[in-house]
Amino acid sequence: MADLSVKIDKLALKNPVMTASGTFGNGVEFDDFFNVDELGGIILKGTTLNHREGNDYPRMAETPSGMLNAVGLQNKGVDYFCEHIYPKVKGYNTNVIVNVNGSTIEEYIALTERINELTNVDAIELNISCPNVKQGGMAFGTSCPMAEQVTKEVRKVYDKTLIVKLSPNVTNIAEIAKGVENKGADSVSLVNTFLGMAIDAETRKPMLSTVTGGLSGPAIKPIALRMVWQVAQAVKIPVIGIGGIMDATDAIEFILAGASAVQVGTANFVDPNASVKMIKGIEDYLERHNYSNINEITGGLQL
Repeated sequence: MADLSVKIDKLALKNPVMTASGTFGNGVEFDDFFNVDELGGIILKGTTLNHREGNDYPRMAETPSGMLNAVGLQNKGVDYFCEHIYPKVKGYNTNVIVNVNGSTIEEYIALTERINELTNVDAIELNISCPNVKQGGMAFGTSCPMAEQVTKEVRKVYDKTLIVKLSPNVTNIAEIAKGVENKGADSVSLVNTFLGMAIDAETRKPMLSTVTGGLSGPAIKPIALRMVWQVAQAVKIPVIGIGGIMDATDAIEFILAGASAVQVGTANFVDPNASVKMIKGIEDYLERHNYSNINEITGGLQL
């Protein structure tokens, strides 16, 4: 059997398949479908410092080859997470990663300090697609200086693996990736959702309460793949690929483009077992092509 293990900084993944934040709940929701410990890691749904109700309904809409969401980071805050969710996930025999979010740098810092105290949380994924309320709502991840600043400040208070999740809604994603690498990121994950919208022609109304939302699914894969390839050439830290990964072939393409690991998102809504099926599919691919180790094909795109 081929060796599927990979390293993301201090994280030792038994295989390169992880789940994307917001698409896998907190892991326990999938216990009835398969053994979550089989995964390389799970990224829990987005957590904020304080309770958030999220956006008004409707906040999800199906689109051709994808879906739009505007959930708005609904969660009960870090206190609830520490008291009620952490006890349920701390026993998993896989990497448990918390996706952290904030509207100010101070919120990011305070939340990260709390998460840093949790022994069995192996890493954080810093979501910099959040709007900076002190900058008029501009997302941290759409400005290189802001992305660098929030990464720098969070790095000061976090001593485990720091993954920064990049927004694709930028002109030059490689520049931002290099910026956060220089400020202490141990890895980057990309891409987050693309800004999109959908309209109901019969009612002449938007299909989301927020009018616009985040587009994910197969529709974004070619763009996400291109961005992963560009970033992998620009940084020295591990890259985690996200965006329309529906099966093992998609995952292999991202790995060939330079991703050390991948995250499965929208596919979880289609098939709860999608992520574990990918592990087997990747293993089959390596055996068919006579590779003994997944790292032999990382960045192996033939130009």
